[in-house]
Amino acid sequence: MKKILMGLTLALGMTSLTAVGATFNEVTYNPGATEFCLSVGDKPAKQMTLRIYRTATDAKPFKVVKVRRSGDCYRTSVAGDLQGCFFTFDVGRGEFPGFFAKAVGVNGRRGAVVDMKDTNPQGWAEDRRPDIAMKDLVLYEMHHRDFSIDPSSGFEHKGKFLALTEPKAIKHLTDLGINAVHVLPSFDYASVDEKRLNVPQYNWGYDPLNYNVPEVGYSTNPYDPQVRIREFKQMVQALHKAGIKVILDVVYNHTFNTGESVFTLGGWDSAYRHRADGSFSNGSGCGNETASETAKFGEYMKQSMLYWVNEYHVDGFRVDLMGVHDIATMNEIRAALPKDVIMYGEGWSAGDCALPYEKLAMKAAVAQMPGIAAFSDDLRDALRGPFSDDTKGAFLAGLAGEEESIKAGIVGCIEHPEVNYSKVNYSKKPWAKEPTQMISYVSCHDDMCLVDRLRASIPGISEEELIRLDLLAQTAVMTSQGVPFMLSGEEMLRNKKGVHNSFESPDSINHLDWHQLEVKPQVMDYYSRLIAMRKNHPAFRLGTAEKVRENVHFLPGGDCLVAFVIRNTDTRDSWHNTVVVLNANREPRIVEVAPSEYTVVCRNLLIDEEGLDTVRGSSVVVPAQSALIMHD
Repeated sequence: MKKILMGLTLALGMTSLTAVGATFNEVTYNPGATEFCLSVGDKPAKQMTLRIYRTATDAKPFKVVKVRRSGDCYRTSVAGDLQGCFFTFDVGRGEFPGFFAKAVGVNGRRGAVVDMKDTNPQGWAEDRRPDIAMKDLVLYEMHHRDFSIDPSSGFEHKGKFLALTEPKAIKHLTDLGINAVHVLPSFDYASVDEKRLNVPQYNWGYDPLNYNVPEVGYSTNPYDPQVRIREFKQMVQALHKAGIKVILDVVYNHTFNTGESVFTLGGWDSAYRHRADGSFSNGSGCGNETASETAKFGEYMKQSMLYWVNEYHVDGFRVDLMGVHDIATMNEIRAALPKDVIMYGEGWSAGDCALPYEKLAMKAAVAQMPGIAAFSDDLRDALRGPFSDDTKGAFLAGLAGEEESIKAGIVGCIEHPEVNYSKVNYSKKPWAKEPTQMISYVSCHDDMCLVDRLRASIPGISEEELIRLDLLAQTAVMTSQGVPFMLSGEEMLRNKKGVHNSFESPDSINHLDWHQLEVKPQVMDYYSRLIAMRKNHPAFRLGTAEKVRENVHFLPGGDCLVAFVIRNTDTRDSWHNTVVVLNANREPRIVEVAPSEYTVVCRNLLIDEEGLDTVRGSSVVVPAQSALIMHD
């Protein structure tokens, strides 16, 4: 056993994951012999069959080994150099690559024997995660294919991990100013036929097959199991060199199916929750839900995330349907991860779970999960309208009644004496202990993008009005004390032709049109200046509830008007009092402020930190459907 653990440590280049060897280590490669160890399921078979193949597609194995159970696993050693070979385990339910496969063949049905050291790009040992605090993050959510597939992108590696290593991609991201890329699921998923990548296929990737292997559809060679691993690492390395963190979207709440999942084939039935009648619970909305509260699956989630951190150097995780998982396990994972690793998720489920609500990691339970954040649908829907009806507008449409919800979003959904939570749209009490536990956003992948939502909820909207409201929405997001988040392509006025759920829509719907940067350059200019303003001035990212309550105060507003001042008690900021006004009315509004001389830095769709104008007195005129920011 000691030899197996030492081999694992050498192969993975780390020391903190020896627990994986004890529980989930399936393969430990050495030139003289490869160790195979499969964890037993709930009802262990007397023996397991190991089949070894020359290629991922050979019809017959060249070696078959019968392995008897030994304690909590089936363990055997196969002599010879097996690097480049493929294998499957079979406990009587069918062949599968193991629970914790780290390399697989095309379409993910066979494991691959790989020396992980050979997958490291040059300089990988020197790669380091950028040192960026949670309060300083600006998150950019993207799908690998969307970002680079269109001919207008000019990328060489269209739709691939390597697109994010190209100078044009790095320059765009750094010019925009974001410092964290949140990539949609990038592990091996089931819905794309990897033998037919020349045929247009599309999926967001929320259909897990193998949790601990990069998706080969984003690599340049589906038949070489090392390529996808190396190219994912090259992507991370390139972004890190540019000072950009990499956040991985992880989907532990369900598997693509139940009958052919690695857990079912391995006899690990307790990986899923069941109803009283024995049927699968379906809190994920995808036919099953996993049982995070069980010791084994909770450990699986933890070790999987640790593996991505150690082997792939990822900087954090966005937990899909976090509300399906239990609070205790989320806290255990948070405690196990390095402190600089980011963790946030969706604070809801997609249906009823077979676990009591009070145990689930819902948005309402975020206060019980220090160091973990959740998305604020309160702010999102207060700005653009309810998720349940694309045609209904809210603040941006000039409809009154959402002002208190926006105020809650501005302070990060913490307790604040000037926010009346009884008037907030969804949360009737504060749900975050710290503002950094709230992800502030107005659109993301699984919904209409902002442009489409504005068009759907404001019939007849002109292009000028659309741009005004688009920039107003993102100003609310970027001046919130929460952690700001944006969907890729919003800086290009992205649209998806009105499609709400484009998870398998073609490239013609999901692609980014890079020509828009030339057609509407003012949008990118405003976004980049807005992000730079946030990063340059600590007032917009105070970081703690105490500082927010002390320094953020609301001014008298009105219908579709939210105004606040951020007092400067931080000597690092040259701005004394910063006034922000969000006006969604179709007419200008006058706002009363403390008498002073103010420098206007944002007004009428323009931003200049050096100053656009100077105003004096105790009131200011705010143009229609836009934001005003000024300081004294």
